[in-house]
Amino acid sequence: KTAIVCEMNPLVRQTIIDNLQLMEYQTTIADNSRDALKRMRYHNYDLFVINENFDTDNPEANGILLYLERLGMLVRRNMFIALVSDRFRTMDNMMALNKSANLVINSKNIDDIGKILSRGITDNEYFYRIFKGTLKEVGKV
Repeated sequence: KTAIVCEMNPLVRQTIIDNLQLMEYQTTIADNSRDALKRMRYHNYDLFVINENFDTDNPEANGILLYLERLGMLVRRNMFIALVSDRFRTMDNMMALNKSANLVINSKNIDDIGKILSRGITDNEYFYRIFKGTLKEVGKV
């Protein structure tokens, strides 16, 4: 499993990386939006942990989130996007849907990111299990 981390704060980034290593993810660290987009062009990551303010002052103009938002559903469905935010509550499903993410994690809860991500990923796999199984039976995947 592979993950890309888009976080500018070095302490928060290290916390995320440590937890992802415990979850057995091979982690890539993006230095800026351009670097992240270049890496995503050549590799399909399983997990994205993106701070909404990564390399931008306006969270609504985050280039990485805009790129992921525009991906086709066949590609997008095989990714898990965790949005780290100061504005939204942890596990706020409506805001996650609004931001085209699978999970929202408030930056105040970053110390519990391992548990939060594990639960979110498990819920997502459970949610799509039958759908993906049906796609395999039909031969679409």
